[in-house]
Amino acid sequence: MIFSFLANKLNSQKRSLRERIKNDPYHRFTSFEEISIAEELGVKIEIDKANVDDLLRLPGISIHQARSLVELINSGVEILSVEDMSAALKIPLQRLQPLAKILAFSYYDPESALTPQRININLATLEELKGINPISNLMAEEIVKNRLTRGDFKDLADLQKRLKLNGKLASEIMHYLYF
Repeated sequence: MIFSFLANKLNSQKRSLRERIKNDPYHRFTSFEEISIAEELGVKIEIDKANVDDLLRLPGISIHQARSLVELINSGVEILSVEDMSAALKIPLQRLQPLAKILAFSYYDPESALTPQRININLATLEELKGINPISNLMAEEIVKNRLTRGDFKDLADLQKRLKLNGKLASEIMHYLYF
């Protein structure tokens, strides 16, 4: 009787956890059991397109490591395997290997017309900003002026708020910029 009660309680907890993982795209995994559930649900984190929040979902990855990896990828470093990720972050491979179940590694040719060139908006020159198709000359000038008077942009939401961009334009330019 007690065994049956405990088994039912564990199944109920596992179902509840499964629903949380399924319904929350930002759920931070805390155990390898959760990683296994995520794998069953088809969750994948595409490393070469991941942002800091995506990487912080992984157990054992610090904010410093997440920022470092995103910065490396944005600067052109190719992370094509869990071994590359291990080397880039100086984390033992054995610690990352269990996470490989939900990690996806892809190569995107930076010279391809299908892969937009990304620039750091806080370092970009006026000419570089004008070279981004969805950004008009006037908007490029406003970005530089705003950055000089109010400081660096923290993220896309900060850029959108400070320049009063509509959602459509913010969606178009986000693929060309990083912060």
